[in-house]
Amino acid sequence: MNTHPYLRAFMAGTLVPTLVLPLLLTAFLVLRVGMQVSFPIERGLIFPMALVPALWGLWNILWQLSRERTHLALGAHGALLPPLMIPVGAAIGIHGGVLTLGTASVTWFSAVTVPYALIALFLGVGMTAYYLAWKYVVGFVNRLLGIA
Repeated sequence: MNTHPYLRAFMAGTLVPTLVLPLLLTAFLVLRVGMQVSFPIERGLIFPMALVPALWGLWNILWQLSRERTHLALGAHGALLPPLMIPVGAAIGIHGGVLTLGTASVTWFSAVTVPYALIALFLGVGMTAYYLAWKYVVGFVNRLLGIA
């Protein structure tokens, strides 16, 4: 009998962002519509919300495929995802005309300027958050589905 481990790995990987992104969207809508807080990045929210769950699912399939050869812990595997996502997202943003690279900072939508040092800090925080989410939540779902 075929147990479809890669389908289960995809479903386990997509669970976390599928549950978290609507909560973030709700918080954004409360701030934007309810409290009239202006966010110039609202045009760039839809694409990541569509892409991130699928990326997490594919990343979990990749872990499933490579874990016997690499013996990399699931949390460490998950922490490697943000350093891959940031350059790809930046390339898409530059190509789409919503991101401009400067000498000391990045400008989004010609409105928000973020220094590179702050981006490096966000990368460290993001890698830590991804490590914890992958180690505990995705790992739990992997074990629950019998693929860990």
